[in-house]
Amino acid sequence: MTHDQNASGTSAVSRRKVLAGAGVLATSAAMAGMAQAQSATTADGAAPQNAGRVALVTGSSRGIGAATARQLGRDGYRVIVNCVVNRDLAAEVAQEIEASGSQAIWRQADVRDPAAVRALFDAGEEAFGGIDVVVANAGVMNLAPFAEMSDEDVRHMIDVNILGSFHTLREAARRVRDGGRIFALSSTITRFRTETYGPYAASKMAQELYATVLAKELAGRNISVNAIAPGVVNTTLFTDGKTEEQIAAFVQRTPHGRLGQPEDIANVISLLCSGNAHWVNGQVVYANGGIA
Repeated sequence: MTHDQNASGTSAVSRRKVLAGAGVLATSAAMAGMAQAQSATTADGAAPQNAGRVALVTGSSRGIGAATARQLGRDGYRVIVNCVVNRDLAAEVAQEIEASGSQAIWRQADVRDPAAVRALFDAGEEAFGGIDVVVANAGVMNLAPFAEMSDEDVRHMIDVNILGSFHTLREAARRVRDGGRIFALSSTITRFRTETYGPYAASKMAQELYATVLAKELAGRNISVNAIAPGVVNTTLFTDGKTEEQIAAFVQRTPHGRLGQPEDIANVISLLCSGNAHWVNGQVVYANGGIA
């Protein structure tokens, strides 16, 4: 989902031990099993409810974005997978979607570039005829106290999280077909107000404002727009740079006793894409296991 730093082998092993101790790896395996049990066809071989519908997910080569792209593929959507640098991972996600019985393409596009975003939407329309769901997921995170935060790190978050998301949502407002869904990815950190997270939290609060305003602007088109605010999720965006003690502390604060998995967030987005969730509009949906 972002340009993550690579953790050392030692720290990666330590984090794995912590997560395993918290039951996260077992939960992840269980979720993977449930996902594989689902398919893009119904039990009697009929076409799924979302056949013919199309979803575009930015930043979907890994993490929450990849899990969302895979889940929407299993739900029957044809999917546009997006990456900035992880071309091989994006191609792999698209292949997995096709293996599940749906269709997918992948395109490299930097959301900071409005022309690249337009080309990404163009590719989806050319391949599949239109777009029904957009998930503005691409984002980066740089953490430091105010006194130590560099201009470059702040600018990077502004460019990707605030401007990049704006470029994506603006194009979605113009192109998503009536009756569709649009999502912006926020974060529960907007509630925590935790030290070192100031500029990042501000960039995520922008997603909540974007969604609530855009929902009103699209009145009359039956398009539901919501912000999704994950809590602590087991991705490199969260785990990189944290000690095993810090990770364990977050696990202890979560009522469910584990970190979230990317599939947890993908399942929420899938649920909100269903026809029964149409009335949920202009909201911030906290998907955090009760941590806040």
